[in-house]
Amino acid sequence: MPDSSLTVQVPGKLMVAGEFAVLEKYQKLVVMAVNRFVYATIRDSRVNRLTLESFDLHDMVWAYESNNVHVKTDDARVRFVAEAMTTVYTYLQEHDITPDPFHLVIRSELDDASGKKYGLGSSAAVVTSVVAAMLERFWPEKSSDTLIFKLAAISHVKTQGSGSGADVAASSYGGWLEYASFQADWLWDAYQQFTRITELVNADWPYFFVQPVTLPDTIHLCIGWTGSPASTTKLVDKISALNATDPALYQQFLTDSAAAVHTFLEGIRYADGSLIFDGTRQNRRALAKVGQDAGVDVETPLLTTLCDLAEAHGGAGKSSGAGGGDCGIAFMPSKEQADQLMKAWQEAGIQPLAIEPNAAGATIL
Repeated sequence: MPDSSLTVQVPGKLMVAGEFAVLEKYQKLVVMAVNRFVYATIRDSRVNRLTLESFDLHDMVWAYESNNVHVKTDDARVRFVAEAMTTVYTYLQEHDITPDPFHLVIRSELDDASGKKYGLGSSAAVVTSVVAAMLERFWPEKSSDTLIFKLAAISHVKTQGSGSGADVAASSYGGWLEYASFQADWLWDAYQQFTRITELVNADWPYFFVQPVTLPDTIHLCIGWTGSPASTTKLVDKISALNATDPALYQQFLTDSAAAVHTFLEGIRYADGSLIFDGTRQNRRALAKVGQDAGVDVETPLLTTLCDLAEAHGGAGKSSGAGGGDCGIAFMPSKEQADQLMKAWQEAGIQPLAIEPNAAGATIL
């Protein structure tokens, strides 16, 4: 085996349309990979070590024992990485591959250097980077995007116990994606039923769907950060609770979200900007209403300003992801209008981000 190091670059994500609803069966979401990255470097080493630069955790010794990677630290923040390493290590061993000792170094640029968190999908991108780097180093052939995605999804659900996996998909496949979730509860049950990870990877995942889509060149994307990062988990829990307290309102939200995403995707398929704007507006209304019904601010006052300014400049905007702060996105019919919008955002206290879609998923540098 070569003794040089290798580095894998994995993109973060922004949700585009279909948030919250994607947690339910067959509900579609649009997500895109962005050009902010997590980097995983594997180097040959006499002993197994792990470094997480973002957490200032260096040269932690680890071992694979009793089918688990154990990292010698009391810091709970290593758990996502340890679980991802465990999943890939186990998968490799099922194929009679025992990795030589290595030093894994993880570095993230998804958040701002000042510590601002933009909601670009940190844990999912980290997990995907670990999976992609270990497969690149030890798997004898080029790994498919789907193998990377499935192993990362398994390890992420094992650690987090929930989530749609859309962030993992963006990091694994790259580009713009039409996506339906594998359903975390299904994946967890399936993981417990199968005796080998290989069997689960090779099985049909009945609810999972992913397909690349392309935003028309005539449409210009703007991304703005409104500050006050949201707690995705709290927002998701409150909106999910609506299904118990008022199922009719929740079902209406799912219907409205599905219609909005369908309109948006039709706009993409037919390169029809008016449908993209309509789908964006429909989704904005659906998200604002379900937030109101659940008693949470999905669209904060500054996100409302972000969206209203997009409308005033001839386009359409909405919150991205869970809302409650973080990023909003807007689609504009011309570069000139996009530039005017970003200037107006700045004047309103919204930070335009120089973030663009990233066509590739995990990439070897």
